[in-house]
Amino acid sequence: MKPTLLILAAGIGSRYGGLKQLDAIGPNGETIIDYSIFDAIRAGFGKVVFVINERIEKDFREVIIQKLQPYIPIDYVFQENWKIPEGIAWNKERTKPWGTGHALLMADGMIDTPFAVINADDFYGREAYQTLTDYYNEWNPERKNDYAMVAFEIGKTLSEYGSVCRGICQTDTGNYLENVVERTWIERIPEGIVYKDEEENFIRLPEKAVVSMNFWGFTPTFFGYLKSGFREFLLANGETLKAEYYIPTEVNNLIHKQIATVRVLPCPAKWYGITYREDKEMVVQGIRKLIEKGEYPEKLWS
Repeated sequence: MKPTLLILAAGIGSRYGGLKQLDAIGPNGETIIDYSIFDAIRAGFGKVVFVINERIEKDFREVIIQKLQPYIPIDYVFQENWKIPEGIAWNKERTKPWGTGHALLMADGMIDTPFAVINADDFYGREAYQTLTDYYNEWNPERKNDYAMVAFEIGKTLSEYGSVCRGICQTDTGNYLENVVERTWIERIPEGIVYKDEEENFIRLPEKAVVSMNFWGFTPTFFGYLKSGFREFLLANGETLKAEYYIPTEVNNLIHKQIATVRVLPCPAKWYGITYREDKEMVVQGIRKLIEKGEYPEKLWS
């Protein structure tokens, strides 16, 4: 059974200043999404589902869908803030969607295999996709609550141009996830890598601290848990304008209730991403080096 790749592409990067999902970073106009799907196909994925914002549908179809449909089945769905369970009160002045957990929930009913969840603007590398397909290679329904997370070393995920948000992971001796703590301000300073805690204190982090880059492996059972968790979230936060329902929130909930396990799968590759507009050149140069090493062809789709 081939896994599905679910790509979260609804966000419009405010810090970046545009539709970074559609920015060209390869020598022949390839986007990060192109490389993600190329890697997924090589690793044995059988289908791609996108979650996008309706406002970018036209550009998205022209730049992404038309080019990639000959290589793998592709579908997409919209993330809109009004797509919530019936009977829940919410602030109609809210314009922002409800976060990554809500985005993932939009694909409910479109996926019936184990699946990976990734960000559209993150370059994870070939090893990440292969690691997850290898993990689910022997999948069967008895493993319905057996999830996974591809993890990276924090020192390989930072931006040179400002702070970043990362999920700091705590694992047990068997390399199963115990907790993910979202840190919204992480940066490399002369003394090392630090994050800022709730009291504005700087706390050091090891160079190889394990972090989540939103590369998850789930089975279809996760959608049911998301539905319940999102309803509870809305009952508590439906009237707010900015509260968001994140994937790690529900993952932590399931782990603590011993409903599901999440195996942490270390990935030694360097992650590339575009948080700030200045990051783009670093990604372009990183891709160029991988092409020169023979990791990717000069022209991705030929």
